[in-house]
Amino acid sequence: MSTRGTQTWPLRRDDGLPVVMGVVNVTPDSFSDGGEWFEPSAAIAHGLELVAQGADVVDVGGESTRPGAQRPSVQEELRRVLPVVEALAHDGVVVSVDTMRAEVAGQALRAGATIVNDVSGGLADDGMVALVARSGAPFVAMHWRGHSTDMQSRAVYDDVVTDVCAELAQRARVLVAAGVAADRIVLDPGFGFAKRAHHNWLLLRHLDRVLDLGHPVLVGTSRKTFLGRLGRADGEAPRPPAERDAATAATSVHAARLGAWGVRVHHVPSTLDALRATAAIDHATDSATEPATDHATDHATDGG
Repeated sequence: MSTRGTQTWPLRRDDGLPVVMGVVNVTPDSFSDGGEWFEPSAAIAHGLELVAQGADVVDVGGESTRPGAQRPSVQEELRRVLPVVEALAHDGVVVSVDTMRAEVAGQALRAGATIVNDVSGGLADDGMVALVARSGAPFVAMHWRGHSTDMQSRAVYDDVVTDVCAELAQRARVLVAAGVAADRIVLDPGFGFAKRAHHNWLLLRHLDRVLDLGHPVLVGTSRKTFLGRLGRADGEAPRPPAERDAATAATSVHAARLGAWGVRVHHVPSTLDALRATAAIDHATDSATEPATDHATDHATDGG
């Protein structure tokens, strides 16, 4: 199932799974794919591939937010993002624009994007909140404490779950007071942003408290470094990003079980397979009648 071309909000899948947001990084320095989709033609093709694989939304971003990343100019970010947004939207894809800049968000919305995904939650650009309020676009507001150049120095919490929830709740109140419709605000706990590994695991364990804030929640753990450290000894390098998709799928399943609205992932098939398998287990019954096609297929293909 795909929400492709859908304009109603909030987006929902008719199979009960969370919305799957596929990532297209139009950057030369992303932590995950390192420029693989930097050329517009490659980025457009990849976006269409993600949709064919089952993504409901394609999230297009032109600024790397990995720790230590330097920001591109506004003009460069626009050059990277706009052709991709326009082409995908023209093909009926539901597009979100991943940007912290009001100018980029505004031009992307005019080019056909329908969602603004701002990792700063509107804190990085004074014009972002007013733009979103005027446009009526759904707004993903992530928990954020500063730009990539120094964000990890800000990973200091009394209690990470309490603090993140309080800061997200305050941000949502500010957005509503500025005219953003409450039902168009999506909250993102900001895994990997001003968070150490143990902070991320605690936020996942207590994700229900973020959901209790009353807004749809987007979970973006995909290929983050803390997943790459699983099974690694102290001091050992984490697995490369492309080898973190199984762990990403596991965290997506966890988020789905708790009721997250969406998951943002780089590799759509592995996450969808994990979500569908879990849903099949949850909905299995002890009915005396097996579907004939399933029975025949199982006997035809299973074996040692």
